[in-house]
Amino acid sequence: MRLLSIQVGRPQLVMRNDEPVSTAIFKQPVSGRVMLRTLNLDGDRQADLTVHGGPDKAVYAYPAEHYEFWRAEFPEMDLQFGMFGENFTVQGFSENTLNIGDEFRIGSAIVRVTQPRMPCYKLGIRFGRSDILKRFLASERTGFYLAVVQEGEVGAGDEFETLKRNEPSITINEVTRLYSSDRGNVELLRRAVAVAALPDSWRLYFQDHLNKL
Repeated sequence: MRLLSIQVGRPQLVMRNDEPVSTAIFKQPVSGRVMLRTLNLDGDRQADLTVHGGPDKAVYAYPAEHYEFWRAEFPEMDLQFGMFGENFTVQGFSENTLNIGDEFRIGSAIVRVTQPRMPCYKLGIRFGRSDILKRFLASERTGFYLAVVQEGEVGAGDEFETLKRNEPSITINEVTRLYSSDRGNVELLRRAVAVAALPDSWRLYFQDHLNKL
């Protein structure tokens, strides 16, 4: 498991339906080592802190292996690392096996897996097409967010060292399915709300669904 590329970006104004929108989804690769802090990488910011950023979403990671799928879906587009707004383009991770709460050392930092990425309209801005939102969610190629347990320096080429496999837990894809297509799965909902490493917003959301069943 390896970090292939690091991307950062600051909010900028872009036009959407003739209206200006502030977004930091247009990220650029950086070279050398970068300080990873509790809320983000040096040089990186989020535009709308009500839905982006915070300790549970300090870093967005996206598997490089997914790019082959999306290049086949959109052959007319030049899809370079960072296209999904990810900070880390990573190799060797799968949403099917990555547990909420798993911890890794990367460089001199320690990070914890917290949740999948749920797409918003700004991904549509980045791709120039609104259908990417449904296609992204349906693909279950969501990537995942990381919390920073220990600040430190990271750089492209660093290997991820597994420090902890959080078990029992749920995988990134199981959280995505509970949100998008499997909301009536009582057993999985119960497992989800029992995972302490899952952010409170998700646990409360799933507990509410469980209470209604």
